[in-house]
This record gives sequence, C-alpha cells and structure tokens, in this order.
Amino acid sequence: MNVIIPLAGFGTRLRPQTYSKPKPLVNVAGKPVLGHILDKAIGELQVDKVVFVVGYLGEQIEHYVRSAYPALRSEYVEQKELNGQAPAILLARDRVSGPTFIMFVDTLADADLSTLADETCDGVIYAKEVEDPRRFGVVQIGADGYITRFVEKPSTTENRLAVIGMYYVRDVARLMSACEELMRRGIKTKNEYFLADAFNIMIEGGAKLRVQEVSVWLDCGTAQTVLETNRYLLEHGHDNSGDWRNNHCVVVPPVNIHPTARIVNSVIGPYATIGEGCYIESSVVRESIVEAGAEVVDHVLAKSLIGRDAVLHGRPRRLNVGDNSLVGFDEDD
Repeated sequence: MNVIIPLAGFGTRLRPQTYSKPKPLVNVAGKPVLGHILDKAIGELQVDKVVFVVGYLGEQIEHYVRSAYPALRSEYVEQKELNGQAPAILLARDRVSGPTFIMFVDTLADADLSTLADETCDGVIYAKEVEDPRRFGVVQIGADGYITRFVEKPSTTENRLAVIGMYYVRDVARLMSACEELMRRGIKTKNEYFLADAFNIMIEGGAKLRVQEVSVWLDCGTAQTVLETNRYLLEHGHDNSGDWRNNHCVVVPPVNIHPTARIVNSVIGPYATIGEGCYIESSVVRESIVEAGAEVVDHVLAKSLIGRDAVLHGRPRRLNVGDNSLVGFDEDD
C-alpha cells in the first residue's frame, strides 16, 4: 500500500504558530500532528512508501520524518502552485501505483484501516455525519449503497455525511487520470481543483465508491480545534502523568509531559502538553500546549498555544504565542 499525504498549505488559520513551522509539526499530546497520522498509517496498513507533497517550510517535514521514522520509505515532491487538492495528488503520479491511501494532515479519525487489504470496491471514502454540512464536502448515496456524487459546500443541510479527508483507491492510476481530466475541463471550486470533483469524474466512468463512516473526527486546523484534539488524545491513550515524579509540582491528569521538561513549584493539568526542554516555574498550565524549549514563569495559562522557545513572564493571559516570540492576545479584550 502506498500513502500520499498532501501538506503544502500555509496553515494560515493556525498563525502565528505556522509562520515558523508547518502546521503538521504543531505538537499535540506529545508529538507532532504528522506523527499521530504516520503512526495510524504504519500501524494499520502495510505501507510500502509514503509520498509527502510539501510546500512552505517543507524541509522541516523531511527532517522530522527522517529523524522520527528512519525506517520509513519516504519521498518528497513540492507543490509550488497552491491551486488545489487534485493537482497536489497528481504530483505523486510517477511515484505510486496500485492500492493507495490518501490522508490530509488536518485529519485524525478513529477509522479502522486494517480491512482495506481485503477491499473489493474501487474506493472507500471516509465520512462523518455532522449537524451543519454546509462548511464541508458531502457525499450522496444511491439506492445500491454506492456514492452517486460529491458536493462541495452544499447550500442545504439534508445530506449530512461530510467527507473528512481520508480516501482509499484500489487503483490510483484511475484517480490520477480523473485529476488530469478535471484540470483539462477546468472544473474549479473557489478557483481551486478539488479532489471531490475528480472522484465525480471517476464515478462518471463507472467507479464504485463506498462510504466508511467514522464516529470520531478530529480537526487540527485552528488554535481552538488543536486544543480540542489535544484534549481528546490525552483522554485516549496519550496521558503519561503516571510517569511523572516531581516533588515540586502538582500534576492533574490527563497530561503529556516530556521527560526533559523542568517544572518547579507549578500545577500542570488537566489537559496540558509540555514539550521537550521546557522550563516552567511558579505557574499554572491547564488546557494548553507548551512547545519545545519554551519558558513559562509566574504565569497562569489556560486554553493557550505557546510556540517553540517562547518566553513568558507575567500576569495571567490566554495566549497564542508563536516560536521565539513574546506575542500574545486576550480573547476577552
């Protein structure tokens, strides 16, 4: 099984964190979002190769993957023009063949991928029922149980099966041909070539695509959703509070604290992630993520994102502080 992971976007909704690192490298529950995605793929699929479609700060992606997953066969292609999902997938055309799994880096889900080895359909589209589908792409299901059409950002709410950004195709060449046809026809949504329209072309050609519903879909696209995802993961297997022994602090689980962090006279948790080499003194940190090398002294943090090597001293705040900076904001101001 080959895997394609498109991650060339700028991550503008997650700034200032993404000014100095790609969105997939934001730490959530003890490791970058990309690490959770790779663990899912490697753990449940027989992965032959992963192709990363990179863009802004893509060299950081390659460095992380080669350092954290040295045995993984990986290749990297650059998407220089951010003109949509379909062109991103098409960049991997000469690097993959046969059964292929595509996962966008915003998406963490509870999907069982182990059954794909026995899949007989031409493709599997992972989806979740949502209350208001108008912000998403949705799928329409025919009487035979197969997908009849993908609709991007529908104007009505009767169809609530939202596509979450995880796809399996049994023969990736068919999808690549559909992406090429999409671009030849000039079919765009908001001036971009969407993968949903390529799947519509596959359906026109007789492809049988089915839906696999998931019960949990975690998004990592904004500061708020990153913190929500951090909370969920800490509640589901990523709490290491039992490993933390320090007489100078109180730990309220669930938390994930890197063993190299130094914590003095502080309260950590619940729902806090503390990265490698952090220093925290005389502070309270809850429902927050403090990235590697950051320093927090005399502070109360709640629902905050603190970037790498940032330094915080002072009064209580709710902050979104980028790497190597002292910039923050209060949402109530």
